[in-house]
Amino acid sequence: MSDSVSPAPRHHAAFSDWLTGARPQTWPNAFSGVVLGSGAAAFHDGFNWWRALLALVVAWALIIGVNFANDYSDGIRGTDEDRTGPLRLTGSGLARPRHVKWAAFAAFGVAGLAGIVLSLASAWWFIIIGALCILGAWFYTGGKNPYGYRGLGEVAVFLFFGLVSVLGTEFTQRGAISWQAVVAAVGVGAISAAINLANNIRDIPSDAETGKITLAVRLGDANARRLFVVLVAVPFVASIALAFATWPALVPLLLLPLAVKAARPVYRGATGSDLIPVIGATGKTMLAWAVLTAIALALAY
Repeated sequence: MSDSVSPAPRHHAAFSDWLTGARPQTWPNAFSGVVLGSGAAAFHDGFNWWRALLALVVAWALIIGVNFANDYSDGIRGTDEDRTGPLRLTGSGLARPRHVKWAAFAAFGVAGLAGIVLSLASAWWFIIIGALCILGAWFYTGGKNPYGYRGLGEVAVFLFFGLVSVLGTEFTQRGAISWQAVVAAVGVGAISAAINLANNIRDIPSDAETGKITLAVRLGDANARRLFVVLVAVPFVASIALAFATWPALVPLLLLPLAVKAARPVYRGATGSDLIPVIGATGKTMLAWAVLTAIALALAY
């Protein structure tokens, strides 16, 4: 890939443009797993605040890094030229491609440093897991054969922002993994993958045209929407399972109407810009579910 491929460069991005490029609406994906992992650790009397904070820095920096990396890689490939979603720095020409790439690497550097400190305080081999996370973030849309263009984006989101985030957070605090954390990880990983899927459902026409074969493109519009609804429902099934550990875990079921409202545009067939609010609304529902579930687990102890 060459940094020279960019449309009508103007290169005058403001701070607000860079903030938009970091895509704050996706940050709940990073926060939710750490919150749940900390709640599971507290359930077993193993919560450690500074390790939780380091895990939060790692997750937050990773998601900012992957957002800038996607901006850069999609932009230089030209797959953002006919895009409906939020502004992209590279594709719009507001920022030089190499600057967006540097921003991604800077975020990965912060994640790496925080991750090394956390690993040395808990288990050295977490450094390897952290390196795999960074490689996964870059090669989602980067490199010659990005796996995000092969329909594996949602699988990666489920793995990294679900299983790795929740279970890694719990393990670095108490040195063990509980079944409560596994259930919570499946729940948050599923709805996190749903957010990614909603983004890809919106972009099916442009992605199919440019050869970006996401899971939504592979499944087709109707099946992708059905899968989205299933994924959004998984956390609430997880709440029922967690009730066997502590009954207050049922409280997050009160968020079900919010999830239904967030998903309504998807199952009613909305397209294009009408799907943009789904990402933010689903993210807020996910974070609220994670916080309430973590509180329920912590109070059980």
